Amino acid sequence: MKVLLDMPVSPLLLEILEAYGHQGVHAHQIGKARASDDELLKIARCENRIIITADLDFPRLLALSLATGPGVILFRGGNYSDREMCGLLERVLNTVKPENLENAICVVDKKRIRLTQLPIVPKKHD
Repeated sequence: MKVLLDMPVSPLLLEILEAYGHQGVHAHQIGKARASDDELLKIARCENRIIITADLDFPRLLALSLATGPGVILFRGGNYSDREMCGLLERVLNTVKPENLENAICVVDKKRIRLTQLPIVPKKHD
């Protein structure tokens, strides 16, 4: 699995990814520290990367555009320390198969992991 880390998340997550056999890059490493969310989505799509973020805009952008990817792992519910983020990511990697993350939004917090497959289609009301 290939991953793009957004600026709000710790670069230490790269070590966790590597330990699980995945490849990651932080936005800062590729000169995209100030890139817009749309630009990061385009990069992730082109490079078949999952985005790891704490930014609620990514799921919103994917839902509004009815996109099928890229997948997003979203840390939600607080300001996490680097150690807490690493623990949350390990929990995701131990619980969810990589292929299930590729076209889904995975919301993780201290208590649970929620997976929503993309695209997110609005419910029809009769």
